[in-house]
Amino acid sequence: MSLHLHRSSFGNPAHAGNVLSKEEAYALLNDWVKNERLQLHMRQVAQLMKQWAATREGLGEADQWRWQMAGLLHDADWDQWPELHCKKIIEELEHRQVDPEIIRAIASHGPNHFGVEPQTRMDHMLYAFDELSGLIHAYSLMRPESYTGMELKGVKKRLKEKSFAANVSRDEIADAIQRASLDQDDLIAFIIAHQPHAV
Repeated sequence: MSLHLHRSSFGNPAHAGNVLSKEEAYALLNDWVKNERLQLHMRQVAQLMKQWAATREGLGEADQWRWQMAGLLHDADWDQWPELHCKKIIEELEHRQVDPEIIRAIASHGPNHFGVEPQTRMDHMLYAFDELSGLIHAYSLMRPESYTGMELKGVKKRLKEKSFAANVSRDEIADAIQRASLDQDDLIAFIIAHQPHAV
């Protein structure tokens, strides 16, 4: 099954700055995503995107929501329409006249699958958080204290264990970190600190 989008432009430049309200975005999430584990993943990535925009990019509330929204909806069509993954949510957001930068970030969160290369900082961070967030959450589920007291070395050990969270692509994690010029340890520590607070 190919998920290649065969597109390089997304949304209408005239819609720059347009966002869904938080109520609209969460309504779309709840309507489209019935799988609670997937919904939690999307909320976690949204939290990471928001916090990174605020603390590392120094962006204001309006831009923090743009980043958060990209994280919140990046897998919105995976639950009910896996064969249309990315295509359906992109078309929905284009129909709703959403900012093309948000749509493009969603389109580029898996370049090996969708054929869209990350370009902006938002693109890069969504790609970087996606897989690593899932692995760290899987690790939290096997720890009695969940995220409390979680250490960098524990995550790195699990990252090297190919049998642990085997569906998480180590190659994509490495690729995303390299493309975004990130420090792996710093990124892991950031996720440990912020992911538990997803809403």
